Amino acid sequence: MTVTIEKLENNEVKLNIEIEASVTTWEYDKACKKLSQRVNVPGFRQGKAPKNIIEKYVGIAAIQREVLDSLLPTIFESTIEENKFDLVSAPSVESFNFADDKSLKIVAKFELKPEVKLENYKGMEVEVEEFKNAEDVVEKELNILVDRYASLEEVTGRKTTATDLVNIDFAGYANGEEIKGGSAKGYMLDLGHSNFIPGFAEQLVDHEIGEEFTIKVQFPAEYHDEKLKGADAEFNIKINGIKEKVLPEINDELAKKVNPNFETLDALKEDIQKYAENNAKMENEKRVANKIFDTLLEKTNIDIQDTMINREIQALMGEFRQRINMQGGNFDQMLEKEGHEKVYAQMKEEAVKRIKTSLIVGKIALEENVSVSQEDIQEKITDLASIYRTTTENIVAEIQKNMNLLHSMNQQVITEKVTKLLIDSAKVKYTK
Repeated sequence: MTVTIEKLENNEVKLNIEIEASVTTWEYDKACKKLSQRVNVPGFRQGKAPKNIIEKYVGIAAIQREVLDSLLPTIFESTIEENKFDLVSAPSVESFNFADDKSLKIVAKFELKPEVKLENYKGMEVEVEEFKNAEDVVEKELNILVDRYASLEEVTGRKTTATDLVNIDFAGYANGEEIKGGSAKGYMLDLGHSNFIPGFAEQLVDHEIGEEFTIKVQFPAEYHDEKLKGADAEFNIKINGIKEKVLPEINDELAKKVNPNFETLDALKEDIQKYAENNAKMENEKRVANKIFDTLLEKTNIDIQDTMINREIQALMGEFRQRINMQGGNFDQMLEKEGHEKVYAQMKEEAVKRIKTSLIVGKIALEENVSVSQEDIQEKITDLASIYRTTTENIVAEIQKNMNLLHSMNQQVITEKVTKLLIDSAKVKYTK
């Protein structure tokens, strides 16, 4: 067997593979035996049909494909390893030809990752605006906890206030017709934290239980439903009930509610302070990392082939479509409104940035011998189990179903380790 390597433009490699007849004949016979085990040929026990019958029954083309599937993985693997090729995607067969003498010629192609020439990535001097917690960060967090642990009590004998929760029936009308999905009965609305149309909650203040009235609002100009963008609307309202928040006192009892391990309010305050300090540390590390990578992206010239960019654009478009749809929007309508060319240009810019960042991380990982251990993966699995509130066994089962998840976890670990290496070696100047 001979393999001739030809380097083409755009980081593409062409393999011309020639395999002698003695090898292909043996592989062909083996493929016939394997196929005979899979198919039921009338008149023959499974696995006992002769080669000429299998050729007629499944077709010579199917047998030849089986030969290719058997030979190519080993050929590709050894060629890639021997030449230390760093591939972007799996090799693809462009053509193959079985000659009359049973010898085989194959032409295959694959893409290589672009070359990355990177210098002086350690000890970089970066200047970033320092994140600092507010002086009253503990008090603010305590107030959030007070609101979270507030109890609700039924209210009678007074009108609604801006901090109440109200049980309402409502029905909305716009453009002379009822709004689809714009009505409900027994809906509980927090007037102090409403995400309804601007002006809706405010007009429910100063009304009594049992009162029926109409309010007028205007939908935002950027509303996701084209028919309702900027439209005037009316809602018929009925107040069914009122509840008010009863806020707990900031004391030891509140601390115990937040966490049974906190015996005193001081223990809770100390925990909040530690959390705030850790959050500030992580935010500053994020800012430093962003500055480092922005600098590396600016000074590193990488010739990325269009095929890589186009694949990344398609991936970004898929993510964008999913995000828009989950938010209740319509991706195609958004694309039409924003303009295909504008969205494509934005996606292309982001795609190039993603690819370059990934290549830079890969290059540094190679230079610094950064690797992923079993402990690293186990830690990621534990984190995922915690995030999705499931068991590590379930996460492992999902990985076994989709090995791309394992690849993604490996990339995350590599990126985190490289980022830490860059941050630890950087000379950081914080500005106020």
